[in-house]
Amino acid sequence: MDIKKDYSLQKLNTFGLKVKAQYFCEITSLQDLKDLLSSNLYRTERKLILGGGSNILFTQDFQGLLIKMGIKGIRLIDEDKDHVLVEVGAGENWHQFVLYCIDQHYAGIENLSLIPGNVGAAPIQNIGAYGVEQKEVFQQLRVLELATGNLKTFSHEQCQFGYRDSIFKSRFKDKYLILSVNYRLSKSPHFNTSYGAIKQTLEEMKVNKLSLKAVSDAVIHIRRSKLPDPAEIGNAGSFFKNPTIDQIDFEGLRAEFPGIQGYNQPDKTVKVPAGYLIEYCGWKGKTLGKIGVHKNQALVLVNYGGGSGQDLKQLALDIQKSVADTFGIILDREVTII
Repeated sequence: MDIKKDYSLQKLNTFGLKVKAQYFCEITSLQDLKDLLSSNLYRTERKLILGGGSNILFTQDFQGLLIKMGIKGIRLIDEDKDHVLVEVGAGENWHQFVLYCIDQHYAGIENLSLIPGNVGAAPIQNIGAYGVEQKEVFQQLRVLELATGNLKTFSHEQCQFGYRDSIFKSRFKDKYLILSVNYRLSKSPHFNTSYGAIKQTLEEMKVNKLSLKAVSDAVIHIRRSKLPDPAEIGNAGSFFKNPTIDQIDFEGLRAEFPGIQGYNQPDKTVKVPAGYLIEYCGWKGKTLGKIGVHKNQALVLVNYGGGSGQDLKQLALDIQKSVADTFGIILDREVTII
C-alpha cells in the first residue's frame, strides 16, 4: 500500500476545491487495511475517511492521514422466492450500484438513482429521495474500528437511522471505517411514484407500463433538470436538510407566509422544504464572486471555479442566519465541513 504526501484532493471533492492532504492512501483490499494498521502514520496521525467526496466541504488543507475507501465488489449472499440479500463494497459508486440492481431486477432503491457518492456513505447519511430512504432496504454493515483494528457488524437497529442521520454522524463519528453494506431487495417491485414530480414525469415520458428502469429514468431526468453536474459546476448536492417543525408553529408560519409548503410526518411534525425558505430570503441564483447559490435549486451551493471553502462556509452561515431571522427556523447542514 502506497502512502502519498501532500496529495491534491481537488479531483476527490465534488466542490472541486484546491486543497491537499498531508498524507493520503487508498484502501482497495483487506490486505491494504492490514498494511495501514501496521504503519506508524496510522498510529500517530489524525485520520479522516473519504468516500466519493460528494458530501464534504474542505475549508483548508487536511493535516493528517486521509484514507480513501476503495473496496469494491457486489455479491449475492442469500436469496428466497421474494427477496435477495446483496453485499456491496463501500467503495462502489452508489448510482452504479442502483443501475446494477435495476439490471438484475432487484427492487427497492430505484428512487435513489443519481445520488452522488459511494455506498459507504449511504448509511452514514441515511440517504433518501422521492419518498424512499436507504434504511428501508438496509440489513447490516461491516466496519473496521479505527482505534483497535477490530472488525464489527452493525445491525439496522444499532445504526439508529434518522432523517439524513445515523449513529455514525454523532456518537460514532470518525470511529469506524465502513467496509461493506448488506441490502435486502425485492424481486417484486412496489413502485413509489407519488412523491415529487415522478408521476408527471412518467406521463411526459409516455411510459405506459411501469418498470424499475422507467422510475429510475424519471428520477434521473428530474434530478438533472434541477441539480448541476459536479463535473461542470462544483457542488455537493443539497447543502441543507429539510427542517421539521411543530404543527402549531407551521400553522403560524402559513398564516404569515401563505405560499409555504409542509408535509405531515408520522411523529406529528411538519417537514418544510428548505429550498422554499432559502429562495424566499432571496438567495436563489445569487452569485458572490466565484461562488453562489444555484439558479435552479436554492439548496445547492456552488463553486464556479476558483472559489474557496471558507467563502462557501460563510455563505452557508449567512443563509442560515437569514432563514432564522425570517422564519425562526434553524437549518441544519447535510454537508460535513472540515
